[in-house]
Amino acid sequence: MSIDQQLKVLSNRYLALDVFRGLTLAFMVIVNTPGSWNALYAPLAHASWHGFTPTDLVFPTFLFVVGNAMSFAMKKLNEMPSGQFYRKVIKRTLLIFLVGWLLNAFPFYDLGPSGEIIWKNLLEVRLLGVLQRIALCYFFAALILYWGGEKLGWIFSIAALVLYWLILYFFGDAGDPYSLATNAATKLDLVLIGAERLYMGEGVPFDPEGLLSTLTSIVNVIAGYLVGKMIQRKGNTVKTVQTLLIAGIILIAVSYAWDPFFPINKKLWTSPYVLLTVGWDLLILAGLIFVIEVRNHRGWTYFFEVFGRNPLMLYVFAWVIMDILSMIPVGESNLRSAIYDSIFTSWLSPKNASFFFAVTYMLLIWLIGWWMDRKKIYIKL
Repeated sequence: MSIDQQLKVLSNRYLALDVFRGLTLAFMVIVNTPGSWNALYAPLAHASWHGFTPTDLVFPTFLFVVGNAMSFAMKKLNEMPSGQFYRKVIKRTLLIFLVGWLLNAFPFYDLGPSGEIIWKNLLEVRLLGVLQRIALCYFFAALILYWGGEKLGWIFSIAALVLYWLILYFFGDAGDPYSLATNAATKLDLVLIGAERLYMGEGVPFDPEGLLSTLTSIVNVIAGYLVGKMIQRKGNTVKTVQTLLIAGIILIAVSYAWDPFFPINKKLWTSPYVLLTVGWDLLILAGLIFVIEVRNHRGWTYFFEVFGRNPLMLYVFAWVIMDILSMIPVGESNLRSAIYDSIFTSWLSPKNASFFFAVTYMLLIWLIGWWMDRKKIYIKL
């Protein structure tokens, strides 16, 4: 039986994990595709630097559910000969990384002043990104758990959170080691990757999915794995729900106790941020297990199951389709703007228009996922 088949069978016993994965992707599409980035409700925008909003929970939760899936898949991977294991993990890592890098380059050209096509120099395309981080976190988490199981997962996680704090503190700017332009993570990316291949959305070369902060983001994957194994051992019981709730509250409390010394910061992926996001993931997962598994209220879950069955592909579709809509000219604008202006801004306030555009687009992506599910099409990158 393939890993995909095993996950499909196990999903019937751990439906809450499937719903959690789908809920995460649905929210990710909403926060990534507003009608206007200048008209956002505060919870749907990332914290500008230090701080935390609900949107800051989306990406680490995606990594957490990657770890949940690994908690089922690693048994099969551990039974493979080592050579086969490494080939499989490396192949999947490279595939996900390549897709993410190509998404950064898509549609592979820009239009010049006279409308001429100017092909992009792929050597100057942003190297890192969301899928690239997922790929790297999957790769290192898989190796750590393959080599040392849960014990090494715990050791690595604690060491990584402490080490990252020390690195940023001692190698960042002496006056403010956690500033945007002079933190240690930015310095490393500038040396190893180069300014021309970093994200420029902050106004300076700075990549929120940079190399150094990958160290702590791996912990989110390992945390998902450890929680998944715990749920498999304890079952979907009230005791499991209580354990998740207590652990979540403790992690959130430790995070805020650490925050005055090492700020909660999504873009730097700081250690307190990891604890905070894992803590919230545990609380949300506890609620889902209680409602779905313990109380057996399942009539509402299919909507999110659809997202959970093809999460990475639907994420790619969400990105590509939006880019294509932005490329199709309509008058002096494009199809995306024309749809937004004619259907949403014509009768809604700016923030409501932006929000409902995002929700409508999320529903479009859901329809694609629903069609794929009806056709039994499940694509795993």
